[in-house]
Amino acid sequence: MRFMIWMTLALMLGAAQAKAEQTFTVTITAQQQAEENARTGRLTHCRVLNGRREGIGFSSSSPDAAYRSCCYYQDAQRGRYRIVERGVARGPRGWFAVIRYE
Repeated sequence: MRFMIWMTLALMLGAAQAKAEQTFTVTITAQQQAEENARTGRLTHCRVLNGRREGIGFSSSSPDAAYRSCCYYQDAQRGRYRIVERGVARGPRGWFAVIRYE
């Protein structure tokens, strides 16, 4: 009897955890991520990308330089990856860019 109670509790906890994880699958846009990075002054990746690659970059000189400093940018220029979304925002120290690739 105890075994059945423990199994029921374990299944209920597992289902609750799975439901909590499912609710976090909302992905923000590249522009929103760039704005968040600019606001905090940190280069951070989005947590959920639905299987896409993401490059983040920074430049104190220009938005274009921030894009060029993103990971995978040179590979995209050579045709290895295709840019599907990008965003840039100005922070107190410079420009923060986010590029997402397919």
